[in-house]
Amino acid sequence: MFGVEEKANTPEARRKRRRSKPSMSEEELETKRMTHIAIERNRRRQMNDYLTVLRSLMPPSYSQRGDQASIVGGAINFVKELEHLLQLSTFPQLYTRRSSSNSCITANVAVERRSDIEVTMMEGHASIKILAKKNPKQLLKLVAGFQSLCLNILHLSITTVDQSVLYSFSVKVEDECQLSSVNEIATAIQEMIGRIQQESTSLA
Repeated sequence: MFGVEEKANTPEARRKRRRSKPSMSEEELETKRMTHIAIERNRRRQMNDYLTVLRSLMPPSYSQRGDQASIVGGAINFVKELEHLLQLSTFPQLYTRRSSSNSCITANVAVERRSDIEVTMMEGHASIKILAKKNPKQLLKLVAGFQSLCLNILHLSITTVDQSVLYSFSVKVEDECQLSSVNEIATAIQEMIGRIQQESTSLA
């Protein structure tokens, strides 16, 4: 009797018992597969819903394309810009050094103010405001000029007053940019505006 029990507990007998365990039927396998498909479909639908909401929370210029990478990348840039604006509005009193060119510098924020241009820069991002006379194709030339300076435009708003226009740019200062300070950026933009207005005057 003990011999029978010992034989029943041998590894070979246990393997046979495992093999004899009934496998899932085709119907059960199909049910499992359909459940997995439904879960994956719901996950994708939820992700698309989240992306749609995320895109609606940003200005259109931050997500010009509708693919996931563009939306997420735009959201990152938008959040950085919000952080940039928040720090500027929360800690303006932190400016510790003022130069003769009316520029303010701190460990994180640098500002250059002139009569027609204001440049604020922090951690590779810059806010640029330009007050200029209205000129045809002026904005297109500014955009092209920014690109030539490796200033990647993230957001743009325009306000017109009588014969003047205020351009407010939010830009990312690319690694290839040769302008390393707010003073250099303001000077380059001032020269750009001067050329644009000179060209407009000569054409008139």
